[in-house]
This record gives sequence, C-alpha cells and structure tokens, in this order.
Amino acid sequence: MNSGDGFLPGQRLRARGAASNRAGRFESAQRDAYDDGWDLPEDERLIATEVRLERPRSAITYNRSPDLPFDRSINPYRGCEHGCIYCYARPSHAFLNLSPGLDFETRLIARPGIAAVLDAELRRPAYKVQPIAIGTNTDPYQPVEREHGLMREILAVMARFHHPVWITTRGTTIERDIDLIAPLAAQGLASVSISVTTLDETVARKMEPRAPTPKRRLQIIRRLADAGIPVRIQVSPLIPALTDHELEAVMQAGRDAGAQAANTIPLRLPLEVSALFRDWLATSFPDRAARVMGRVRDLHGGRDYDPEFGKRMTGQGLWAELIHRRADLARNRLGLAEGLPKLRCDLFRPPPRAGDQLSLF
Repeated sequence: MNSGDGFLPGQRLRARGAASNRAGRFESAQRDAYDDGWDLPEDERLIATEVRLERPRSAITYNRSPDLPFDRSINPYRGCEHGCIYCYARPSHAFLNLSPGLDFETRLIARPGIAAVLDAELRRPAYKVQPIAIGTNTDPYQPVEREHGLMREILAVMARFHHPVWITTRGTTIERDIDLIAPLAAQGLASVSISVTTLDETVARKMEPRAPTPKRRLQIIRRLADAGIPVRIQVSPLIPALTDHELEAVMQAGRDAGAQAANTIPLRLPLEVSALFRDWLATSFPDRAARVMGRVRDLHGGRDYDPEFGKRMTGQGLWAELIHRRADLARNRLGLAEGLPKLRCDLFRPPPRAGDQLSLF
C-alpha cells in the first residue's frame, strides 16, 4: 500500500492538524511509505513530539515588509506543537529539509542560549531600539516552553535593558511570566495580543488541535488585563464561510474579558499551506469545503493566496471590504478602536556587566 502521505508503517495520529507529511518544496525527492507484504506486522504507535536543540548565532530577525507594524522579531522555537492547520509559518520548515505538514508540529527545534545572544546584540554600539515582536512566526508559549523556558529568559533580558516588546500567543504558559511582563507594561514597554479564531470549541479542536480552548484563551486575556497588561484580541485568521460569522461575537468576548483593542486578518494560505488546508477542509468540513475555498479565492484575486504587499494581509474585493467594514463597526461599538498604547523606546539602557567601569555621571 502506498498512501503518499509520508507516514511510516504503524504510525497513527491523534490531536494533530496536518494529515500528511509530504516533503517541502526544496526536497529533490518525495518519500512514501510502501508495504510490500514482507515486513513483520508492527504495533500501531502514536507520532510523538520530538525536540531538537540548535545553538543560535543570532537572536533578532529583521524584516522590511510594509505590511507589518514591526521591523524585528525573535523566534525561540522553530515549528509549533499547537498544530493549527492554517498556520502561515508552516512553509518555514521546508528550509530545514522538514515537511511543512506533520513535521512542523512534531519535529520542533528549541534554541537554548538565545537570551545570551540577544543580550550581546542589544549591547552593540550600532543597535537602534525599536519594539521587538515575539510570536509572529511560531508561538513562544507553545507546550515545550514549559520545559525549556526560553521565553522567560528572553523577557528577563528585555527587563534588564528596558526594551519594548510585543508578544503574540495563544498559549497558557504566558501566565507564568506575568511577574515579568506586568512591570514592563507599567513602564509602557510591553503589550500582548491573544489569538482567538472562534468561540466554537468543536471547530477549534479540529482546527487548532493542541492549542488551548477558546474559553481558556479568554481567561488568559482576563488574567493579563487584571495585571495591568494591555491586551489585544486577535481574531485571526478569519476564515470565510467557516468562522467569519463570529467576528463580532469574538471581539465582544475579548472586550468582556478585558481586551483594549481588536484586530482581524483574513485567512492566507502561502505555499504548502494551501494543499494542507484544502485536504483538512475536505475531511473535516466536506459539506462546505467548496464554499470556503471559493470565498478564499474571492479574497485573493481568484487564487488560494496572493503574496503581493498591500494585499496579502487584507485581501481584496467585495468580501475583504465587508470584513474590514464589519471589524471597524464592531471596534467602534465596543470601544476597541483606539488600539494599544504605543510602546516606549526612550527608556532603553544596556545594563552594566560585571567588571564594567561605571560612569562618573
């Protein structure tokens, strides 16, 4: 039997987003499991999460995208165990000769020592401070953070340098770090975006199999807000004909939990994500798969995805205009239109190291 899904004999899935492990776009060959009848029978075994370690040579990644509100970010992990099927970061695993499918959520890479590298980068004489975004590629508070603690080490560096930081997550482990984030927020140096795509727990479990439930994410917002941390609810991605009808309700739930701002970005399916999402949709929601993909193509000029700057994050056409009009009306009605306070950059100071000569003034 040759299924073409890239699984080995005896492997099975539980609570995973992708249902295939096809090679990425840089691989020269596609490897498929094939049963010729000669192997001894094997017991079925779940595909476990594997974490490899990488020694980081740099911590800060810079970008020049006109679509993004930040020009630098940090990624303590590569891959994400949450397994969100729509994740636009999946294609980045292809650069590691790993599959953007199942490998992305089961073969993770942690980067211990990244906080020390960050400390050195922030001390460079040429460094110019601007807010650093964390969690814009893969989630820094995914389950493996509980063991590795890389995000906590990074935040400790941010606190010592009085450096502004913007965190995006859906992971509960962020609550562990309230003691670090709240003092930064009190100085105007930190804000958090919590992603909530739907309030329907059945849809969420299929779509984001190892992420916290929607109800639990709203609790995260409440606990951060109660600690004085500015929070945005990020209704992203908004999936047409599947979750778009919930836009106003999710914003309302976020506001009720303590969010000060709200944002939404329509679904985008770059590179390998398109086929993975279509396969998932056909299996999970076959009754509406054609309608969802038809609406997605309406948003992206007739294609599954349009990567052009100025369009990729917003979509285009009638449906895009309606989504953003609805979002504006909801924000205004709920008092979420002002956004989060701008993070301060004027407090940045590299702390003295042991043996440094202190200034006389």
